[in-house]
Amino acid sequence: MGTFSRKPRIPGKGTLMIHLTTRLPRAGETILGHKFFIGFGGKGANQCVQSARLGAKTSLICKVGKDSFGNDYVENLKKNGISTAFVGQTTDAATGTASIIVNSEGQNVIVIVPGANLLLNSEDLKRASDVICNAKVVVCQLEITPAVSLEALKMAHASGVKTLFNPAPALADLDPQFYTYSDIFCCNETEGAGDSFMGALAFYLAYYPKLPMEEMIRKSNCVASVSVQASGTQSSYPYRKDLPQDLF
Repeated sequence: MGTFSRKPRIPGKGTLMIHLTTRLPRAGETILGHKFFIGFGGKGANQCVQSARLGAKTSLICKVGKDSFGNDYVENLKKNGISTAFVGQTTDAATGTASIIVNSEGQNVIVIVPGANLLLNSEDLKRASDVICNAKVVVCQLEITPAVSLEALKMAHASGVKTLFNPAPALADLDPQFYTYSDIFCCNETEGAGDSFMGALAFYLAYYPKLPMEEMIRKSNCVASVSVQASGTQSSYPYRKDLPQDLF
């Protein structure tokens, strides 16, 4: 989960994922790969990173394993200027991973192991209640336990905080309360560019609240369109200094 404070801050509540990427073999085939890539992902973290690169003051509320991947991810968040005060490390599960296998046409298959992401709970939200309830915007997704995301949206909503909900990965039986407590309900199909768009939209909601929604969406699309011109997920997300200044 991501937050933008009254000053403003954007707390993101959601996942961190280590992306392990290689080439897709045929059934029964063993191949010699040409490239292996380890990247940082997870919807909550992606969205916070894009917001932070646009200049937002952000926090991420999540859990990682007490392992090398978890340590690396905490450092990655700090390098991006994201508060890690509520990034918990646990010995009860490994840091979440996404194994991404890509074929020569660019099509992929992904296996996600949520790991520590699913251990985020109500007690973690209570510890972060000040940053949630004093935010400008709170962003939630569904890569953690849905009930925990819903609880965070309720906390933010009760304090008059703008709530932005990204219902991904999609659930067939989504609790109808998500519609009640989400000021903005924003779906996406593409992961990397979709998260860039979400992070940018959260930024505009927090820092330019008087902009018409259509203009926020246009500007967010401009930011996301830049991300598809580079490889990787977070590695493709643009910084404010590299974007047309009329976006600000």
